[in-house]
Amino acid sequence: MGANTNKTIFSSYVRKDGLFDEVFGNDGNVKSVYKKLLDLYGSRSIENYVTLNNKAKSSFFNQGITFQVYGDKQSQEKIFPFDLFPRIIDTKEWDVIEKGAIQRSLALNHFLWDVYHDKKIVKDKVVPIELLSSSPNYLHQMMDVDPPNKIYNHISGTDIIKHADGNYYVLEDNIRCPSGVSYVICNRTALKRALFGVFNHYKTYTVTDYAENLLNLLESVKPPGVDSPVCVVITPGMFNSAYYEHSYLAKAMGVELVEGRDLFVENDFVYMKTTQGPVRVDVVYRRIDDLFIDPMEFNPDSTLGVPGLFAAYRKGNVTLANAPGTGVADDKAIYTYVPDIIKYYLDEEPILKNVHTYHCSRPDELQYVLEHIGELVIKPVDEAGGYGISIGNKLTKEEIEEVKTKVKANPRKFVAQPIMSLSVHPTYIDQNESFEQRHVDLRTFTVLGQDKQFVLKGGLTRVALKEGNLIVNSSQGGGSKDTWVLKQ
Repeated sequence: MGANTNKTIFSSYVRKDGLFDEVFGNDGNVKSVYKKLLDLYGSRSIENYVTLNNKAKSSFFNQGITFQVYGDKQSQEKIFPFDLFPRIIDTKEWDVIEKGAIQRSLALNHFLWDVYHDKKIVKDKVVPIELLSSSPNYLHQMMDVDPPNKIYNHISGTDIIKHADGNYYVLEDNIRCPSGVSYVICNRTALKRALFGVFNHYKTYTVTDYAENLLNLLESVKPPGVDSPVCVVITPGMFNSAYYEHSYLAKAMGVELVEGRDLFVENDFVYMKTTQGPVRVDVVYRRIDDLFIDPMEFNPDSTLGVPGLFAAYRKGNVTLANAPGTGVADDKAIYTYVPDIIKYYLDEEPILKNVHTYHCSRPDELQYVLEHIGELVIKPVDEAGGYGISIGNKLTKEEIEEVKTKVKANPRKFVAQPIMSLSVHPTYIDQNESFEQRHVDLRTFTVLGQDKQFVLKGGLTRVALKEGNLIVNSSQGGGSKDTWVLKQ
């Protein structure tokens, strides 16, 4: 399909009834916060936009902004799909998102401390013990371990959607190794290069201060008795799907990017090998999963971790961010209890609502799920990246039966939610050379330090590039947009 210079980029945009369009109202008029942006974008021809889009792609390619997609037989490195038309969140809406994300992170941090110590929330019958004992991410090795400043989830990623009712809902919490923040920063850089003049018309918060804030907060949770902490980022290596992010953040913070073989433990202290000799390491921002961080304590076959690292951590000689064992709090079966967790520890009402969730481990809810799979989203509790999700109204009769069989075989492994109508946003679709409605969500990034909290004022807007698709993850063919949070 050749570019048509007679058409502007929005001349063929179709707004479908029943979808919450963030840019166009039900009357078809542009919402006030987007009017200036539409004036700036809307007069461009498709040919001109194609040129700008290619320029942005080249920027990503030249910076090496890629991710790995793992198939059945091989992995493939791809440029991260990026849409030049930004998403705008006004000050009032962002205030709700920011406060809600901090509230969730603080409550889940209290929860993690409690479940690895006194288990008061279990004794008070707010959260059932079976959910902890049956979670593969609940680590007995973490019992009675005291992380510096009692912080477990130093970095949290909260996935938020805007529903057709105009309200924000949390889809899930990501507390193990939430990824995607480097794309937030690189999206902003690419957009500024391609369309610099647009930023003169809006007052937006910066996102390029994330690394500086992250480093400050990591340094604030240094082990006792350390004056000038040495921080490192540990990566599984260049074949990991998020390796670009690991290297980007290390460089942006001005700290070393290391692999397990670059560190060693002596007398329960951690050291980094350098050309000038060993250097003590105080804070490790880890991007390696729990079971691979220390072959002496967890998976003995792991070549990614550091022998003795966990012993050094248990003695308080090094900080691991995030703490091992945090995965029990982002288990999707625990997600249902987060509103109760917030009330229990903070004595507050949840600022951000949950999506109603059915536990397949409960016999009555399992029965409902099996009878209504066609109306539900079925999710494994311990997967990430959009893997293993089944959307009922997209399944054939045979596929529904397959899902039923899987769920019945291991009910604890699955939860179900109503099919939420994620808001849509105008998105440029390459193959059609036109703007079309696509579903979006938002991943916010909250960082907890000693008496400090920071939420990146932007977050990662993820886009489901396939028409009608509700799964936005990059590993499932999704892309992203720059997210502007407006100043007052």
